[in-house]
Amino acid sequence: QVQLVESGGGLVQAGGSLRLSCAASGRTVSTYAMGWFRQAPGKEREFLARITWIGGVAYIADSVKGRFSISRDNAKNTVSLEMNSLKPEDTAAYYCAAQLRFGIRYDYWGQGTQVTVSS
Repeated sequence: QVQLVESGGGLVQAGGSLRLSCAASGRTVSTYAMGWFRQAPGKEREFLARITWIGGVAYIADSVKGRFSISRDNAKNTVSLEMNSLKPEDTAAYYCAAQLRFGIRYDYWGQGTQVTVSS
């Protein structure tokens, strides 16, 4: 089992920045990559970014490319999502998730952290 706990959400003005963190514990050695998603009320969950533990190979969704970045700290088993130039439409619950192997499936999910961007 892998446990994931997100932190860093909050209220920010448009144009501001936030850094979300995801702390992984448990059998983290079994995980291949970590991802970030978000879901706004009434909308489908949206993939944002992914990074592999080994090599730090990162992928950012086109919808947030240039504003969001992902990083990891293997020693601390944490993954971060740096969000800049935030817009009101970025308001959502943000979730981190872990993959056990390459693919589209994510096997473990955190409880989420709320990000609210005011105009």
